[in-house]
Amino acid sequence: MKRKFIAVITLFLGYHISVQAQSFQKTPQGIHTIIQSMDVDVSFYSPSIVRVFRKPEGSQQKKESLSVIKLPEQLTLDIQNNGQNVTISSKLITATVNLQTGKVLFESSNGKKLFTEKDYGTQFTAINDASNPTYTVRQAYLLDKDEIIYGLGQQQNGKLNQRGQKLLLKQENTKVAIPFFQSVKGYGIFWDNYSPTTFTDNIQETSFDSQVGNCADYYFMFGGGGDGVVAQMRSLTGQAPMMPLWSFGFSQSRERYKTQFELVDVVKKYRKLNVPLDGIVQDWQYWGKDDNWNAMSFDPTTFPKPQAMVDSVHQLNAHLFIVSWPGFAPKTPQYKEFKSKNMLLNFDTWPPGANTKPYDVYNPAARNIYWSYLSKGIFSLGIDAWWLDSTEPDHINVKEQDFDQPTYLGSYRSVENAFPLQHTGGVYDHQRAASNNKRVLLLTRSAFAGQQRYATNTWSGDVGSNWPTLKKQIPAALNFSLTGLPYWNGDIGGFFAGEFVKGGGAKNPNFQELYNRWMQFATFTPMMRSHGTDIPREIYQFGTKGDRAFDIQEKFINLRYRLLPYTYATAWTVTHHAGSIMRPLYSQFPNDPAGFENSSEYMFGNAFLVAPVTDKGMTSKEIYLPSASKWFDFWTGEEFKGGQTVKRETPMEIIPLYIKAGSIVPWGPKVQYATEKRWNDLDIRIYPGDNGDFVLYEDENDSYNYEKGAFSEIHFKWNDATKTLTVGDRKGQFKGMLGQRKFNIVMVSQQNGTGIDNQKVNKSFNYNGRKLSVKL
Repeated sequence: MKRKFIAVITLFLGYHISVQAQSFQKTPQGIHTIIQSMDVDVSFYSPSIVRVFRKPEGSQQKKESLSVIKLPEQLTLDIQNNGQNVTISSKLITATVNLQTGKVLFESSNGKKLFTEKDYGTQFTAINDASNPTYTVRQAYLLDKDEIIYGLGQQQNGKLNQRGQKLLLKQENTKVAIPFFQSVKGYGIFWDNYSPTTFTDNIQETSFDSQVGNCADYYFMFGGGGDGVVAQMRSLTGQAPMMPLWSFGFSQSRERYKTQFELVDVVKKYRKLNVPLDGIVQDWQYWGKDDNWNAMSFDPTTFPKPQAMVDSVHQLNAHLFIVSWPGFAPKTPQYKEFKSKNMLLNFDTWPPGANTKPYDVYNPAARNIYWSYLSKGIFSLGIDAWWLDSTEPDHINVKEQDFDQPTYLGSYRSVENAFPLQHTGGVYDHQRAASNNKRVLLLTRSAFAGQQRYATNTWSGDVGSNWPTLKKQIPAALNFSLTGLPYWNGDIGGFFAGEFVKGGGAKNPNFQELYNRWMQFATFTPMMRSHGTDIPREIYQFGTKGDRAFDIQEKFINLRYRLLPYTYATAWTVTHHAGSIMRPLYSQFPNDPAGFENSSEYMFGNAFLVAPVTDKGMTSKEIYLPSASKWFDFWTGEEFKGGQTVKRETPMEIIPLYIKAGSIVPWGPKVQYATEKRWNDLDIRIYPGDNGDFVLYEDENDSYNYEKGAFSEIHFKWNDATKTLTVGDRKGQFKGMLGQRKFNIVMVSQQNGTGIDNQKVNKSFNYNGRKLSVKL
């Protein structure tokens, strides 16, 4: 990429140009003006979202966002000219534009300063990108000295607070690049650029510096807190649809099942052992050798009857993921068709030596072709979910000219980070058009802003099997969630087993310790999935019933299933209320700074504080309990005041779990798969000490009829002073809904309602959908 510097805007600390105040024009959403040879538009998309858009003066370039789908609302704005400054106010925030320096400052409606650009903070530098004239673009801001920020996608730096970092935001295996951060001051910033971008935060400034950009384009959003900012980001880039109920169970995978008989046999063994299982995953090379890479067809020697395989999995009440990649080997019909239509990107992707090329995911016609093969070869068999691997993509033999490759939207360099967004969007949109009866579920290795609207669950990539990596997964997941993408998971035990292969593989006691601790963590993530290479991870590889490693895994898989009513209701808050499943302490306790940088604990829904064990041989752990609540030890029922650090013993069978006082937790039946039993006889655990509420959500489990109103909600409300549980009128209905059911109240104490099974019912009652109150 040739560079020729042109000082369109120059940045120097303390630099000042004396010019007369510029004029401005009012627009339906804000103002337009010209400052420092730039066209500037400040536009309110809602009372709490503002777009700041700049381009070199006179440029005819137009921008259609790949991430943002929200249209500007019709608003009443108060616009005032104060000489050098123009203020634009909604009912929630004010944007002040300095007509001399171009700086934009944001304040809340009560005058509290939230966020500011740096004076003369936008810089365009002329370059040639793939022989076309364009710019690099840089935007600088000023944050408060001690301000804490989160986000930037999924980074493996082990940090929750991203202050003081310099990060290249570029999609790669184990790292997800999303140029978005949010602050403990209650705002978020989305830098809407798709080229590799350097994020820098130091004592001078905070900046985004993108390799290619015809404009400087970002969105400021005010949400008042972590959950509120996430809600604003979803409003801007799209809501997350419901995942199928079964996806919140347990899924087993391996690199790889080499025959269809081996895959089906795994499901049969789980059923014989009475260990719950809902998903089984077929990894690569079911198509044969690498010269037939990603042919979207089955090798007849190893997968002779794929329809029979799918049918067998379904008859065992399980669901099948199939892997698909964005690249194709030259021998495949897909490669040949894409090449004939100039829809291949001419650079190498994994695996080495196969000469595999990715298709142009940015081209709608190419996405149509991709789906046509995927549908005919695989979806037609009735598979249940997609594993979209290498969605960065996994670029190998990298050369600088690779990034000059033309795509439908411009050079590959200019849109590189949006590759996973475009690829997953194509599969989602086509499956939605093809079927309404089966929810889309895309397991993917990378992501970009807005990808939540495509039913993606992103896993943390091919991470290593070691304790430091396990520890890093917690802040990686939380920062990912804080960018607005709610669905995350990881390979239980890490992908590359490394040194653990020696000493017996799954029988290696050191690997068993790491794997079991990782599984405990995974129990409290949006997807619980075992996968890896080198060492097979099926539960029976670790021993038999009665062996400690086996029993611990079985215990936590069963716990996962008992939590299904709670987890599914939490997923509904994601879809219906723009909520999140995994949240840092800050999100739920924004008035307790002691938890703002806590990277070892998190909330799973609103009730569970989870503190995974992430160090080898750890026999006890110190855990901070936020001050806004009393807390119950999940395993013992012991009560603790908030605002203190407690020391918890951590034998191998225990992950520290604390439940917030006032929580109402529905406890599902013991099952072998998610839909084996109806929720017609549910225990309802109440953790006293505060008022609380909970909404039990139900629908058809795996269709999109909920979008048409086919679902029900039952509102539970606990009054701690009167010791009364009120169950409201059931709202809504759907096909197959229970007309009557029994609820069993379990009042949690040190003698009752602890652990997975230790509970006796304090009071039972029948419920027919009409409001009633029960006093305890």
